[in-house]
Amino acid sequence: MDLNVWIALGAGFASFISPCCLPLYPSYLSYITGISVSDLRAGAHTRQMRVKMASHTLFFLLGFSLLFYTLGYGVNAFADFFRDNQQLIRQISALLVILMGLILAGVLQPKFLMQERKLKLGGPKAGYLGSFIFGIGFSMGWSPCAGPILGAILGLQASSPGSWFAMTTAYAIGFAIPFFILAFFLGSARALLKYSNAVMKTGGVLLVVLGILLFTDQMTLITVYLNSITPDWLKANF
Repeated sequence: MDLNVWIALGAGFASFISPCCLPLYPSYLSYITGISVSDLRAGAHTRQMRVKMASHTLFFLLGFSLLFYTLGYGVNAFADFFRDNQQLIRQISALLVILMGLILAGVLQPKFLMQERKLKLGGPKAGYLGSFIFGIGFSMGWSPCAGPILGAILGLQASSPGSWFAMTTAYAIGFAIPFFILAFFLGSARALLKYSNAVMKTGGVLLVVLGILLFTDQMTLITVYLNSITPDWLKANF
């Protein structure tokens, strides 16, 4: 379970810096705050602007996380209901993780999953409520980058009943931390963008490996390996 939480944390970060999300980040930030993209890029943030960005970003992320908690709870309830078939659920979840990994790595590119589907939210913003609703709408969409990552995390949750809350929280934190930080260092988004494709492909390969280990019920091999390379002083502190 602890390993899955760390995987979910990394998955949240990977979702944010994916080529489907990071390039549009300035536009998202501008939409929820009402501050123009040019002003955001200029970086001349007053105290009032910083408070506005932080508060609207918080409400956006709360809305963004709401759907994921709902999905996580639903997946956990499904797995718990069929707990007598836990081995079958684990294997099906593993196949889902492998499939999502192959899509991220670019090995498989099914047309119906390669198209971005977003909930269109038009009209005027309604302050913090508007940012919250926009976050919900953002999370309800599908993109060929972030979608497979979330699908893999839900698969891991199904294979580990009871871990849904911790994994969902870790995924949300992994997405939220860079979202918050880059709000004040928007120029850094360009530097991250050149690595996003490599991160996606590497993450896809890692998901395939995790899926194989999950299918064969050998996930503990990762824990054993990490424990073997961890210095004794670090083990003593944790």
